[in-house]
Amino acid sequence: MSKMARIPNLGGARAFVLHRPHPTVQAITRQLSAIGLEAIGFWPELPAEALAADFVFFDVDLGFDEQFPWKPGEAPMPLIALIGSEAPGRVEWALSHKADAQLLKPVGNAGVYSALLIARQSFEARKLLASEIASLRQRVAERQTIVRAVEVSSKGAEDGRAYAQLRSLAMSWQISVEEAARRIVAMTQEEGDDDQSDRA
Repeated sequence: MSKMARIPNLGGARAFVLHRPHPTVQAITRQLSAIGLEAIGFWPELPAEALAADFVFFDVDLGFDEQFPWKPGEAPMPLIALIGSEAPGRVEWALSHKADAQLLKPVGNAGVYSALLIARQSFEARKLLASEIASLRQRVAERQTIVRAVEVSSKGAEDGRAYAQLRSLAMSWQISVEEAARRIVAMTQEEGDDDQSDRA
């Protein structure tokens, strides 16, 4: 059975609404105030202080990349797309910004709370996935360093024995096998550089 996600307390959070003056902004602001969020409207672009916002609502219909103080897809907070026109190009643009939730315009008296919760959950899941991918890439890079260290250490011996020597070195230096491998590879590179400078 999967663990149920807890509903976060949104009171006191700040939401920036990037939309031209319009009844849509008033409807969103009313709902945000009722939930306990501070709503701040901007148009035509977000200021640098938006980097500290907890949520950003943005207009898909008239939106453009330069409105944001970050690159497309790199928002540091959950984004909620406000969609009036479902033209494929506009929806594709919203997706390029990795919108975490959406609200269809015109916005009525409901929908903002669920959009906030969905956006927060989606954003956190995306951040976790990105962190796991970065960790896996780091581990792959470390494995390649270990392979290089074993190759350098083997010098005719079998790989299993060279790996055992690497582990033994790591234990004697009281560091991880990965760090020991990095040191061995670095020492080998330094020796190669010294040999080249001697020849020169």
